Amino acid sequence: MVSAAEQMAANTSWAALGKATDLRNRILFTLGLLIVYRLGTFIPVPGIDGQALRDFMEGAAAGLGGILTMFTGGALGRMGIFALGIMPYISASIIVQLLTSMVPALEQLKKEGEQGRKKINQYTRYGTVFLATLQAYGLAKSLEAGDLATDPGLFFQSSTVITLVGGTMFLMWLGEQITARGVGNGISLIIFVGIIAEIPAALAQFFSQGRSGALSPAVIIGVMIMVVAVIAFVVFMERALRKIHIQYPRRQVGMKVYDGGSSHLPVKVNPSGVIPAIFASSLLLLPTTISTFSGNQTGPIMSTLLAYFGPGQPLYLAFFVAMIVFFAYFYTFNVSFKPDEVADNLKNQNGFVPGIRPGKKTAEYLEYVVNRILVLGAGYLAAVCLLPEILRSQLAIPFYFGGTSVLIVVSVTMDTIQQVQSHLLAHQYEGLIEKSQLSGKGRRRKKKGPARR
Repeated sequence: MVSAAEQMAANTSWAALGKATDLRNRILFTLGLLIVYRLGTFIPVPGIDGQALRDFMEGAAAGLGGILTMFTGGALGRMGIFALGIMPYISASIIVQLLTSMVPALEQLKKEGEQGRKKINQYTRYGTVFLATLQAYGLAKSLEAGDLATDPGLFFQSSTVITLVGGTMFLMWLGEQITARGVGNGISLIIFVGIIAEIPAALAQFFSQGRSGALSPAVIIGVMIMVVAVIAFVVFMERALRKIHIQYPRRQVGMKVYDGGSSHLPVKVNPSGVIPAIFASSLLLLPTTISTFSGNQTGPIMSTLLAYFGPGQPLYLAFFVAMIVFFAYFYTFNVSFKPDEVADNLKNQNGFVPGIRPGKKTAEYLEYVVNRILVLGAGYLAAVCLLPEILRSQLAIPFYFGGTSVLIVVSVTMDTIQQVQSHLLAHQYEGLIEKSQLSGKGRRRKKKGPARR
């Protein structure tokens, strides 16, 4: 006899997508909004000299064409209305999360439930407007310094700032709509689509270097094998868990006695996700970006920084690894996994780690375990981000083969597939309930009335 769970697992496939009407509508809604985002990347900011902009972006590719171009899906190179992308919102949300874990007032606000969450989201939006305004103003000034504006002045600066900030806020709204009414995390999908959309151009550039003789066929085959190996390694490490055994004692509720049970507390090898790589890349691109904004007016200090901290330099790689390790530990213990809170929750649920006293001792044990796990997790992040960085600087490989982009693409793909599968499982579960109800109705017999005498 096949159980209901086995039947659900057997029927969960992509062929069942046609029957899941709600899931199909969610997918179509998500695709429609992502198409709107891609169309917006081709709408230019008013007052830009197109040919001069292309020449400028080719020369400034090291600073502006790196991580910002990756997150904007090429809109920065075309100076579209989404040129800032979703990065200001991501930066603001991460900063607010870090402040929430360090500022007692914000931490108390987080514990107030739905009202507190709305208030924190409002602070995040205010931070997004502030960061987007600063970045848009700096971008407008750099466009004027590079003689890329047809009519420079206050009107051009104002129109550029309003257009770019409005584009960022519209993207934030798109992401929230996808999260609420679509499939997957909207912000992550916007970044994912931006990276995927630029991969064909990056591949064409990569293979053109092979045709011109700049790269040998052995190097091209080696890079392709490396990309496949890195993707497989990222999938394996993102799914890796350390399970901590949790025991629950026997308890009595009223007149009923419930037997004790056991469970596991899953701790990911990489609890912080791709956040450390994003933060480290943004900080290390700051000197090059500042020099791009200032044009040719770079002082001796900035020239020294560019010489030692340019992409591919030894100090750049060393600080890149140091920043990844630092943010991996900092973000994990302050945002994603707090040992004190986890220990308190286990104590409130009458759960305990065998051999460890509840409360402070459990928190110390969890901190010890997570510290040891993060040695492997931070090393994995540093290796994935560092190896493509070295190859990109030595072999002029396009940026989209970098470790950060691979991490984002793999993580978003896995998360979206899991959400689709959960929707399909829910649809199968509803179908089984309906069938059981129908079969139950068919088996009912009408009650006979009393026999007449």
